[in-house]
Amino acid sequence: MRRLALLLGLLALHQTHCFEFVVEGEWETETSLEEQHGRFKRAILTSEEQEDFEAIRGDDITVKSYKVESRITSRFCHTTVKSSVVNSGPNAQSIGFNVQIPKRAFITNFTMNVNGITFVGSVKEKTVARNLYAQARARGKAAGLVRANSQDMETFKAEVHVPPGSKIEFELHYQEMMQRKLGFYEHSLYLQPGRLVPQFQVDVYIYEPSGIASVETPNTLGEHFSGMAKLTSSKDKAHVVFKPSLQQQRKCENCTTSAIDGVFTVKYDVLRDSNAGELHVSDGHFVHFFAPANLSPLPKNIVFVIDVSGSMWGVKMKQTVEAMQTILDDLTMDDYFSIVDFNHNVRCWSEELVPGSTIQVAEAKKYIQNIKPNGGTNINEALMRAVQMLVKASNQGMIDPRSVSMIMLVSDGDPTVGEIKLSAIQKNVKKVMREEFSLFSLGIGFDVDYDFLERIAMENRGVAQRIYTSHDASDQIRRFYSQVSSPLLRKITVQFPEDSVSDVTQNHFDKYFSGSELVVAGKVLPSESTTLNSFTTASADRLDLSLQTEADYLELDAALAQQQHAFTGFARQMWAYITVNQLLAERSLAPTAGQKRKITQRILTLAVEHQFVTPLTALLVESEDAKERLLADSPKDPKQGCCAGGSLGGRTPVQMVHSIPPWVQMTTPAPPSHAERPLPDHITIVENDPHFIIHLPKNNMDVCFNIDSEPGHILNLVSDPGAGVVVNGQLVGSKRVGVEEKEKVNTYFGTVSVFYQPDSIRVSVSTDRIDLTYGRNNHSFTWGATADITQDRVKVSIVKDSKVMVTVDDKITVMVLLHRVWKKHPTHVDFLGLYIPNNNQYSSQAHGLIGQFGQEPEVRVFNMHQGADPLKKEATMEVKGNKLVVTRGWQKDYRQDNKRGSDVFCWFIHNSGKGFIDGHYTNYIVPRLDSFLPLPL
Repeated sequence: MRRLALLLGLLALHQTHCFEFVVEGEWETETSLEEQHGRFKRAILTSEEQEDFEAIRGDDITVKSYKVESRITSRFCHTTVKSSVVNSGPNAQSIGFNVQIPKRAFITNFTMNVNGITFVGSVKEKTVARNLYAQARARGKAAGLVRANSQDMETFKAEVHVPPGSKIEFELHYQEMMQRKLGFYEHSLYLQPGRLVPQFQVDVYIYEPSGIASVETPNTLGEHFSGMAKLTSSKDKAHVVFKPSLQQQRKCENCTTSAIDGVFTVKYDVLRDSNAGELHVSDGHFVHFFAPANLSPLPKNIVFVIDVSGSMWGVKMKQTVEAMQTILDDLTMDDYFSIVDFNHNVRCWSEELVPGSTIQVAEAKKYIQNIKPNGGTNINEALMRAVQMLVKASNQGMIDPRSVSMIMLVSDGDPTVGEIKLSAIQKNVKKVMREEFSLFSLGIGFDVDYDFLERIAMENRGVAQRIYTSHDASDQIRRFYSQVSSPLLRKITVQFPEDSVSDVTQNHFDKYFSGSELVVAGKVLPSESTTLNSFTTASADRLDLSLQTEADYLELDAALAQQQHAFTGFARQMWAYITVNQLLAERSLAPTAGQKRKITQRILTLAVEHQFVTPLTALLVESEDAKERLLADSPKDPKQGCCAGGSLGGRTPVQMVHSIPPWVQMTTPAPPSHAERPLPDHITIVENDPHFIIHLPKNNMDVCFNIDSEPGHILNLVSDPGAGVVVNGQLVGSKRVGVEEKEKVNTYFGTVSVFYQPDSIRVSVSTDRIDLTYGRNNHSFTWGATADITQDRVKVSIVKDSKVMVTVDDKITVMVLLHRVWKKHPTHVDFLGLYIPNNNQYSSQAHGLIGQFGQEPEVRVFNMHQGADPLKKEATMEVKGNKLVVTRGWQKDYRQDNKRGSDVFCWFIHNSGKGFIDGHYTNYIVPRLDSFLPLPL
């Protein structure tokens, strides 16, 4: 938690406006508390810090209005809080304006009008702002506190002393990026007016260009306000308004106190039509959002390191045990784990990692339940033991190289036994931690050095979180674990074409967890192109991904211009917001003073340009003639930590994981190649209803036939037990609108499946999505993005809204073409076309409607003559010992032109290919999409 200070000057204003800013506190220097006093002894929150909160303070005052407006555009939020107050009492008095803001937010402006004198804010370098303020300060030193009031909020506080009859208008602006956690974004507004307000209104406007999947306003203010928040939404916009009348605000019918007291919450998530993410380009900047779903979790190896020193006795231990009971239940047989508990000694529940079986989890629960806290705190040795356990398991081959290994440290205090120097512990852990391991730190209470826990976590590919010792501490621990308990991807890199972007934020991430979101932003360079492409590579369980998406340079700006309540500068501000947060994190880990100074200068430049109040900048608020000034400052929080070298000030990292640039690939390498294996001009094709076009290369001819089957039937196309490959297609029927029940409907392939038996991998391509399945794992992709996927010996290439190429063992290739039709068409449905090259390397056992022609039969066509249709000649075909009457016609190849296609001339065989295919077509109907054809046929 961070304590900030709003330093306000006693101002000598015009004699006719006799008011002043309240004196309260002392000026703080840049010198660290460790340098001043040695290590600062942290304490638990005092009752003063938990005092009742009121948005407007003062006696005998009239609050005319209190209005809050948030504009969220593409996950970036600009919030404005306004209040109008009159001193209606007979005496001069101090009137306070307090606003609870999210810790991750940056204040961007504060303005105030007092009896017609307007004060306007501007962000400046802290030393510059202080000097300007000192020039205008008339007397004394003044301060209003900005302190953490809860685990997610801080309080901005300003007070002004005014004569009776004075009218004061306050206005505060702040900005923040919405963070996705557990599958949704949550926007919180802290509402505690402390009194009845005639004009009380909250408006939240959301505009998400990709579309809004869901939005809700959970009733977090209590039953008194049930159903009072009004929500209107469309495909890409939502508006939430909360506007209780004066009577509705009363605690009871005749009460004079307000019932509004709590957090007003709006939750939402966006539509995602592909796993490649969303790329938004606006105002010369881009933001890439990456939040893939429908992927199977990676197995994890986790060592829980739990502080059981004497200070954990009582509620802390009880709540930790409660949380661990639930966390251990989350483990699966694919996960490996152990527990290290420590006080002055270090013990291991198991010296080696064990699978998360029901028996092992039950034993671990018993062990945790029987812990009795006592003694000192040996953090160094405990962490060393945990790392050694992971290293040993890795060296012995117990750890799947594609799994995720992590340590979760739970502690409430400073080290008192063994190595107690924090910087030494930090170096020790960094030295032994492998690149593939992550460390997550949970600091319980306020007597823990949270700055140390945060730095040691961030330096080792993790994050820290403070756990507040309240009644829901166990829930806080469980919620944090839930955010990291389901890793989906490793080694994620987002790249862009050379010379297309600059100043890219962190674009390499070690892990992606289910329900979260990775965000990359940057500047767009001038280009002749009108589109920007992004390329994302990642590793999943036995799976390598390469995903591509694109965005038009002008499209989003044109859409924003039409939106009344959109935040048009979101991309520029979001880029600066992410960059400043990453630089603040990098600054806290800077190994030398010189590097720290360079980073500091970059932060100052950005913060001043984009008007962010950070730990290194201040908001100078001055009157129009610049004679009167006050200062919104943010010095160190004495409870934040003891260590020199800079601090994030408790600011939550922007990314769920890896917001620290030391291991970040900040350059933009060339994008990966999406080259596909080219198909020959002449190829076997299955299109439309379904029309088979079998190309016979030795005879240099194409032979066609239709299959007249039923919707739902699965037809075997290739069955090759020698190569372990089977290709099947499931039929769908056209719509039955206006069709008699007994009348036959047209059929098309709605799903095509390629199954590779040696690796038990199945690629199932439907008109809705592409599923890649093996064992209990399933990864799903939409047609909405270009992607390359490699799993063992199976490669899948998806071209956005066009086609899928499946290559097995570099020997067998199948291309599936997507055909979209008008959704409201009375009979037509979406369907798939199939394209299989004749040079596929089948074994001698290959069969199926297409596979049997891997061994090309002898074909002779003769006796060509005029048929019943003057445009179609007839002939006799000798094949497989049969003489067939065939008709000259044509079918379509849609590879080059998906709508009109190109003609392929062929000899058409009637009666569902009878005589040309082995047996009857019904012999090729199989029960499942991964079924091989029974032998013999």
